[in-house]
Amino acid sequence: MLCSFPSRFQRAIVLLLNQTNPFSSKPFNTLSISNNNTFRTNDSIEFDHATVRETISSYSNDWKSAFEFFNWVETNSSFLHNTDTYNFMLDVLGKFFEFDLCWNLIQRMKDHQFSHPNHTTFRIMFKRYLSAHLVQETIDIYNNRTPQFNLKDETSLSNLIDALCEYKHVVEAYELLFKTCSDCKINTKFCNMILRGWSKIGWWSKCREFWEEMGKMGIDRDLYSYSICMDIQCKCNKPWKAVKLYKLMKKEGIQLDVPAYNTVINAVGLCEGVDMAIRVYRDMKESRCEPNVVTYNTIIKLLCKYERFKEAYLMLEEMPKRGCEPNVITYHCFFGLLMKPKEILRLFERMIDSGLQPRMDTYVMLMRKFSRWGFLRPVFLVWKKMEELGCSPDEFAYNALIDALVQKGMVDMARKYDEEMLAKGLSAKPRVELGTKLVDKHVD
Repeated sequence: MLCSFPSRFQRAIVLLLNQTNPFSSKPFNTLSISNNNTFRTNDSIEFDHATVRETISSYSNDWKSAFEFFNWVETNSSFLHNTDTYNFMLDVLGKFFEFDLCWNLIQRMKDHQFSHPNHTTFRIMFKRYLSAHLVQETIDIYNNRTPQFNLKDETSLSNLIDALCEYKHVVEAYELLFKTCSDCKINTKFCNMILRGWSKIGWWSKCREFWEEMGKMGIDRDLYSYSICMDIQCKCNKPWKAVKLYKLMKKEGIQLDVPAYNTVINAVGLCEGVDMAIRVYRDMKESRCEPNVVTYNTIIKLLCKYERFKEAYLMLEEMPKRGCEPNVITYHCFFGLLMKPKEILRLFERMIDSGLQPRMDTYVMLMRKFSRWGFLRPVFLVWKKMEELGCSPDEFAYNALIDALVQKGMVDMARKYDEEMLAKGLSAKPRVELGTKLVDKHVD
């Protein structure tokens, strides 16, 4: 029963089914809808809420198709969206600043028994409004919208402060927390968010000032506070201060957790070399603190930085044996520092064959790297793989491809992709070569 199923959605669903059962020898070439209104294939694989969420995500850079699919799956198959699928759709709409549609969707959520808005719903709205730098409007959502759903509480305030700091509106977050919300109980968690916010915008003097302020207010500095402080020292190019703080923590008997150790390994690697970083890694294991994927990624990146690629590959091989599967960032550590196109493409294929789905920034990183080197064929190989895996390109991917084409003088093809991205509502970069940017003319 495929007559009412749009072909472009069928492609995304089939892709997801292949990912669900990659070892099946039977092709997923037909779809049907069962009596209980869930999608089925001839291999009896059901489409549940997780599949719908993944399909919406596959159109995260094409909100019109995502929204059309969202409505279609509800209308044509009586699929009952839950709060999670609504939240995924809200995130895509908010990414393109379609806020009126977002509020219409939240109204629909309110009218359904199993899809009431939750804290995640408003966390998404906070972040998407702040990505548009609508600060006062975001605060108004917290003050006026969350009470309608009994969600104006410490969790929502925490989400708001975190979002403000994430999008570099730390001054407003500080004002809100310490001056506006008079009934708010200031605790270590809130202070850590502010400290991390000052770090994010690189105001190192404010970081030091607020660190002292926490002590004066009697706010306990926990392990996370110290971890943020060590990270700050690394970011302001003073990793030796982070190492000094680590030694002080050990002297005072503070037990480090995995994230803290990861920060220390990076700091030691930057100021004392990768061998000393590996020594801290061994100390970490002896302390019965089990390394995670970030630990291995940190060491692999340090090894690649010092061009010790053979050892980095050995660690990549060892990770699954140690119960820690590589992730996308693991491969990014290699992609960022390898200098041979064929080696990068082999590793890219290996990543996909292992079952890892590249992120959009993976494709953009590789296309930009190959373009800088003047290689166009690898750029097309990466673009083709992105399409094969059902990933909808964002504005950065389009711009990377167009830049590569313009660099090679392929203006007509570049214009075609420029028009395609504009049709999707994505922002194209003005270019003189395509006639989308005027050349400055100076009159003598």
